[in-house]
Amino acid sequence: MNSPLSRRRFLTLTGAALPLTLAAPALLRSAAAPTPAAPPVQGKIPLGLELYSVRGALMRDLADTLRQVAKIGYEAVEFYAPYFNWNFPQAKDVRSLLDDLGMRCYSTHNNFTSFTTGFDKAVELNQILGSRYVVLASPPNTARGLEGWKQLCGQLAEATTRLQTHGLTAGYHNHQTEWALLDGNQRTMDVLAANTPKEFMLQFDVGTCLEAGADPIAWIKANPGRIRSVHLKDWAPGETKDEKGYRVLFGEGAARWREICTAAEESGGVEFYLMEQEGSRYSEFESAERCLANWKQLRASRT
Repeated sequence: MNSPLSRRRFLTLTGAALPLTLAAPALLRSAAAPTPAAPPVQGKIPLGLELYSVRGALMRDLADTLRQVAKIGYEAVEFYAPYFNWNFPQAKDVRSLLDDLGMRCYSTHNNFTSFTTGFDKAVELNQILGSRYVVLASPPNTARGLEGWKQLCGQLAEATTRLQTHGLTAGYHNHQTEWALLDGNQRTMDVLAANTPKEFMLQFDVGTCLEAGADPIAWIKANPGRIRSVHLKDWAPGETKDEKGYRVLFGEGAARWREICTAAEESGGVEFYLMEQEGSRYSEFESAERCLANWKQLRASRT
């Protein structure tokens, strides 16, 4: 995810259900509850795509978008907040299509409703999709100041316990603002880590960490075993009009990806990576394809 200004506003404006133009065979499948997504094979860390990266295509045609993402070569997807508006039959159709495509959904991005009044629905939707992590994508308005964040941490800790009884757990996705100091002496991210249980995932958005001037490698090493998902979003100093900021593709920016991935795998406990692109000089699908090519080149150079 990116800054609260653009990303959060987008999520607000796209609260309506995504169009589910799935193929007819999927609509005729059994309504039996699907099995959870299998955990990644030991030693192989799958790469997925945060579907905000192809949000324009997704809003037009969800099924075709998933097919295109699979064709490009991504192994998983992460749905963002509008998925919550699906009904259960729609979610089952999406799961059937994912299974047909050989893709998995390990996590979803959620508004705070999924942890409060919409808890039961979020549980069932995520179980249908095979997800294992219900991730809070942005904090509620009550998270203000040190006490407000501690209160939120208590709510997230409670949600983690409740989710575990359903085979799920909770997580949080950072932005730039969480690297700022609360009441002058503690960063929000440190408060979040210190006041949530070890089962709570700290989903790490690298780009926003870089923009805030924080050290991504130090953060990973300071929270061993908790960085179980990493958003591979790059960032470069400069203006958007010059194709800098989040307009750079993965591997083109300031992130020291070899060191970051090494830390994530040796210390952070990463289980899956998720590519995220805010937008670039290329189309959504071409951006996703080029980012994947850069990722493959990076991984090949490590061997």
